[in-house]
Amino acid sequence: MDRKKKRIAYLVATLVFFGIELLIALFVHDKFIRPYVGDILVVVLIYSFVRIFIPEGVRLLPLYIFLFAAGVEVLQYFRIVEVLGLSNNRILSVVIGSVFDGKDIVCYGIGCAILGIFEWTQWCTGKIKEKV
Repeated sequence: MDRKKKRIAYLVATLVFFGIELLIALFVHDKFIRPYVGDILVVVLIYSFVRIFIPEGVRLLPLYIFLFAAGVEVLQYFRIVEVLGLSNNRILSVVIGSVFDGKDIVCYGIGCAILGIFEWTQWCTGKIKEKV
């Protein structure tokens, strides 16, 4: 698949995962899908978004995404939304998050492990080659 088609495929994937995350946020109020599946899917959303701009692949991208997501979660522990004075901005408060939960980091790890397996199979079959 050429670069342009890959970018379009990852754009579509990003929009689909964003739509799923939005539906979960708006309509699912349970104790499993919203807190756990939503956190697993958010790293997949970030991955597909990054791949729009880097369609050829980065060997450790799932690890980088995990570190980013875990870093944001740690910032929640230090109440970064309050520190930055964004408590009144509902959108940024939701995007950044305001409540630290170690289980979220585990969910990010699960999502990134799934991405790592996906990447590994793509590398092994030669479907992606390292560009960056």
